[in-house]
Amino acid sequence: MSLFDDLLAEATAGSRLDHRAHVHLTWLAVRAAGMPAAVGLVSEGIQRTARYAGVPQKYHATVSRAWVELVAHHVDARPANDFAHFARDNPELLDKRLVSRFYRSATLAGQAARTGWVEPDLAPFPWLAPRGDAHST
Repeated sequence: MSLFDDLLAEATAGSRLDHRAHVHLTWLAVRAAGMPAAVGLVSEGIQRTARYAGVPQKYHATVSRAWVELVAHHVDARPANDFAHFARDNPELLDKRLVSRFYRSATLAGQAARTGWVEPDLAPFPWLAPRGDAHST
């Protein structure tokens, strides 16, 4: 088994891979490998899982990386020793529409975003925004 498989098993604990489990998986990956490595770990693992399930078109490169960056930002801002506390302290991460605060839907629907990284085009991520910007997570 790979590190991704171990983290996936812990995040799902016998349940399905819903949004909360994806956030849990990402939280585990960021804590285990750090943000830069977690991008590859999560992205490659989800892409492989989607191919194995026969739905490779469900993998989305920009969305996967954006979620890793968002979770990593919150891990740095509000560290927690267990996922239950992390989720309680960061409820905005449990809203699967969070990424839509940063991207236009047309951008995310495009082939460039599906297959590679595209910068946010609606609002900058909070750690990139100038101080005093009203957008935060």
